[in-house]
Amino acid sequence: MARKEQDHPFYKPLWRRVAIVAVILFWLIFEWVMGERGIWLTIAMGMLAYAVYVFFLTWPKETPKDGAKDDGTPPA
Repeated sequence: MARKEQDHPFYKPLWRRVAIVAVILFWLIFEWVMGERGIWLTIAMGMLAYAVYVFFLTWPKETPKDGAKDDGTPPA
């Protein structure tokens, strides 16, 4: 279901995914502080949960290049 986001090259750098989640988190905190307890708070919570799920929990792991092992040791 979330494959389109994960396939797009815009989201490949980690800093962009972190920035998107940070902006959504800021929006959620803003809605909470301003006293909004209705639909916008719910939307922000849903967006935050979806972004964390797609960008961090189900994000495909990088495959090692040049024959390096998964444990970080260089190839022999």
